Amino acid sequence: MPEQSHILGVDFGTSNSAAGYLQDAKPVLIELEDGQDTVPTAVFFDFDQRKMVIGAPANQALLEGLEGRFMRSLKRILGTSLMHEKRQLLNERISFVDIISRFLVQVKARAEAKTGLVFERAVSGRPVVFHGVDDPREAQAEADLRACYLAAGFKDVSFLAEPEAAAIASGALESEGEVGLIVDIGGGTSDFSLFRSGPHGITVLANHGVRIGGTDFDRTLSIDHVMPLLGKGGQLRKVFGDDLTPVPAAIFNNLATWEQIPFLYAPQTRRMVAEMLQLAVEPEKLGRLDAVLEEELGHELAFAVEQGKITANSGVADAVIALGLIEKGLSAELSPAMLSASLTTHADALRGGADRILQMAGFEAGQVDRVIYVGGSSLMSMVSDTMKAQFPMAEHSFTEVFTAVADGLAIAAGRDPFG
Repeated sequence: MPEQSHILGVDFGTSNSAAGYLQDAKPVLIELEDGQDTVPTAVFFDFDQRKMVIGAPANQALLEGLEGRFMRSLKRILGTSLMHEKRQLLNERISFVDIISRFLVQVKARAEAKTGLVFERAVSGRPVVFHGVDDPREAQAEADLRACYLAAGFKDVSFLAEPEAAAIASGALESEGEVGLIVDIGGGTSDFSLFRSGPHGITVLANHGVRIGGTDFDRTLSIDHVMPLLGKGGQLRKVFGDDLTPVPAAIFNNLATWEQIPFLYAPQTRRMVAEMLQLAVEPEKLGRLDAVLEEELGHELAFAVEQGKITANSGVADAVIALGLIEKGLSAELSPAMLSASLTTHADALRGGADRILQMAGFEAGQVDRVIYVGGSSLMSMVSDTMKAQFPMAEHSFTEVFTAVADGLAIAAGRDPFG
């Protein structure tokens, strides 16, 4: 019989999650959905069926327009006051701790059903920073995540920095003497880990992270290119007099932010937009915003932005963000040049993150032998272009960007960090 670990490695990600364990000294990722070893970190509360579904069925329920509440980017709420606020869903008052733990319950149950094992403990990935260096929410975020695992039925959980797990999976253990830089661009955070491989494993020289990721890229693109079509930057007439006042920007910023979308469907928000529509200088634009809220299309809009980003990143010269779900024939132009221009500030932040980790370790860019890319958002050309300019002498390699962290966590789980 092969030697099998009863510790589960779990990559609870902003956009996707995965789980694995060690078998015959090799990481094995578990099929969490039919034919897939990753599952979208999404939940849908189906109001008709009176149940919560996760993963691809949650995404599909949203796209089919089923009656319910869709949630994504749950990881970004860890450490915030929203985690413990109770809200009414399916005739019960629950918090985001409850929601995330229920997601993890299903991950655990599916892993056990597929393997025939009982996973009582977990090694969980965590970003280097959840919110920011020295942010007071950092300790609370890990405490929140620990509480979610324990509520999900795990007896204990240990944490490993996600880029450190990726370094293990990248083969760093077999490249003695190499100095490598893990660039892990996930849905919600960008993490950097500088390491040196040696005869006894890898030595992490420095960890650093910044709270930007793929959902932030999407948010910026939405604010720059979609929200103006919904009234952002417009003006309102005053009830009395001829003066004009700007349309408030906050609602557009929230509509472009995955985790804030569900809160915009409250009656008071819809009333506010209806009142603004009556005073709008360009009512057709605010009419689109009103339709998005009335038909609860915020997440579909976010998916459209994400798809437009992917198309533009592939180099399609006439790429657009298709907005026909709001109005027939409506779209927002998003050429590769426009994509690059919108993401300039994020490129600067990534460059600053890489500079900072070199300073922390006392290294120069020329001392880095290899830059290893991890995370789905590392496939953005902006990311690799920025790093190649910063580390021109290094080898640049893409691992299994979607599963490298899970592979590394599975290896770490097999070494029993609790022992």
